[in-house]
Amino acid sequence: MKYRFLQLHVLTAFGPSNLNRDDLGMPKTAVFGNVPRLRVSSQSLKRAWRTSDVFQSALAGHLGIRTKKIGQLAMEEMLKAGLDEKNAFEWSKLIAQAFGKLKEGEEADQTADGGEEPAGKGKRGKGKKGESNEVETLVFLSHEEREAIIALARTLAQSKQAPSSDQLALLRKGNATVDIALFGRMLTADKSRRAETSDRPQFSVEAAAQVAHAITVHRAVPEDDFFSAVDDLNKDEDTGSGHLGDLGFGSGVFYEYVCVDRDLLVKNLGGNTELAARALRALAEAVASVAPTGKQKSFASNARASFGLAELGDEAPRQLTAAFLKPVEASEVDMMARAVERMRGLVKKFDEVYGFDGLRLHFNATDAVASELDQGVETDARPRFRQFIDFVALGLDEGGGDAGE
Repeated sequence: MKYRFLQLHVLTAFGPSNLNRDDLGMPKTAVFGNVPRLRVSSQSLKRAWRTSDVFQSALAGHLGIRTKKIGQLAMEEMLKAGLDEKNAFEWSKLIAQAFGKLKEGEEADQTADGGEEPAGKGKRGKGKKGESNEVETLVFLSHEEREAIIALARTLAQSKQAPSSDQLALLRKGNATVDIALFGRMLTADKSRRAETSDRPQFSVEAAAQVAHAITVHRAVPEDDFFSAVDDLNKDEDTGSGHLGDLGFGSGVFYEYVCVDRDLLVKNLGGNTELAARALRALAEAVASVAPTGKQKSFASNARASFGLAELGDEAPRQLTAAFLKPVEASEVDMMARAVERMRGLVKKFDEVYGFDGLRLHFNATDAVASELDQGVETDARPRFRQFIDFVALGLDEGGGDAGE
């Protein structure tokens, strides 16, 4: 495929918010250019994108789930189909073990049978003390694997026979699950079990997308908000608040960078170029319009990117973070416009030094001049953002891959 790499460079301004918290509940930070910046982790960004309405609507039926509760998923299906709880629990453990080592410990202290509660109520996923049908680590299940688990659970409930080793071969190498194809998954061997369980690493998927931690283009530090809440039923003579608290927040213009190996994405999707094109469009739209939802109700941190640059090429990818090694100064009249100018200047300098043999398209909601960034692409009368979304999938729709669902 021509133009192997897609690179997205996005600038988004967030008002007071707490998108991604650390262990103390404060916005995450980083030091870059020897000054503090606010930061949003790549893990937080990827989860926000893959669980967004953008992904759910554009890629329905091609999305996976990350969970430890594989056994619980199977057990609930067996219980709904009328299987007794004891067998449902024991067989759900076998199903879960196909994906990872089972969790052990005191948290699994409920029995699989007996007790006062009705079958399946309050005990799902639990067995004798020290037993569980949950796996120790999160597993990224493909859509196909989830459907296979549900189908097997129903089959076992109907046959009332324990699963065979062939039936427990639930992992799939050929998947059409977009978020796994983009963001990858890692499966490890369980050395404590039989040889057939030790081949799980072969079902790992190399991520086609690289996602950088987003940082502010300027100096920024978290702030504290002290707040109080009043009891609505306080009488007139009552004074004081019903609750006191504090909350961390920060604000700024964030630079986000994503690189996608489009060849690897198509390979991960079994050669389905039509699905790969849909995935890239959804990703580009999510990057520009979806943010982590941390403390959303408190800050209404809904934002869209003010600037976006997409590049297609075969050369080694590179970030544009160096444009902000010297932080944009708060005294500058328009911090976003200045950030766009910084990025444009670095792109021009990189081109002079390294050259550029590819295509570029940008959208710009600021007053900064950036039209010269476009390269090798004819624009049309459609909204600029829609052109941007289609640009990222250039060449894939005509790729002739399997367009089936």
